[in-house]
Amino acid sequence: MSEIIKTEAVVLSKINYRDSSIIASLYSKDSGKMSVIIKGGRSPKSKIGMIVDPLNHLEIVFYKKESRDVQLLSGAEIISHFHHLKEDLERLKYAYAVIELVKKLSPENEPNVKIFKGIVRILSLFDSSNERPEILFGRFFLFFIEEVGYELQLFKCSVCGKDDLRNKILGYNYNRGLLCEDCKTENINNYEINPELFDYLHGLKANKSIQSVNNYTIKNANDFFENYLKFHISNFKGIQSFKAF
Repeated sequence: MSEIIKTEAVVLSKINYRDSSIIASLYSKDSGKMSVIIKGGRSPKSKIGMIVDPLNHLEIVFYKKESRDVQLLSGAEIISHFHHLKEDLERLKYAYAVIELVKKLSPENEPNVKIFKGIVRILSLFDSSNERPEILFGRFFLFFIEEVGYELQLFKCSVCGKDDLRNKILGYNYNRGLLCEDCKTENINNYEINPELFDYLHGLKANKSIQSVNNYTIKNANDFFENYLKFHISNFKGIQSFKAF
C-alpha cells in the first residue's frame, strides 16, 4: 500500500527518464533527500514537470511506498522560485554549490528539519540579502558539514588548546583540527592557514558580520573547504558548480 504524503521540498536536480518522464532529486522537510518520478513530466501540458526545477521551493504530494527507491510525485505547487538569484550568475553559482553539497553529502531518506530549513533560508538570503554570496555560502558550508558529521574545529589549537591564534601562521590537520604555530611543526599540517584566512573562517564560524574580504582569501577558503571534504569523503571530487560558472 502507498501512503499519500504532503510536504515541502527543494529541488536539487532533475534528469529526463525514458520517453516522457522526469526523475528529480529533492530534499524534503519530512523525508530528507529522496528521488521522485514525474510521469509525463516532459509534456508541454505537464504543470508539475515545468515547476520541478533545481532551486525551486515547492509544496509537493507524493505516493510513498517503502519498497521502492523512487516515489511517485502526484502534485506540486511553487512556494518560491527565487527569481532574483537566478538573474545573477555569481549568486546562482553559489546557490548551485549549496544544492550540489546537499545532494552529494546527504543520506537518502533521513529527514533533518534543521537542514531543510537551512537550505530554504540560504536560498532566500541569496535571493534577497545584500551580503556577498560567497560569504553566505561559507556560512552555510560550515553549518551543513557540522549537521552531516564533518564539523571544522576553528577556535583553538587541537593539540595544546591555545586559543590566542590571531595574526599567526597556523596549520590545519584534517584529522585533528587547527594547529598553532608551535604544534604545526610537530604534527602533519594538511593546509596552511594564514591570518586573513583564519579571521575569515573564524568570523563565519562565529556568525559574525564580515564587512570586507578579498578575492584571494575567498579562493583560499573555497580550496580549503574542497580539500577538507576530499580528505574525509573518498568519492568527493570537488564542488563542480565552482567550475561550471
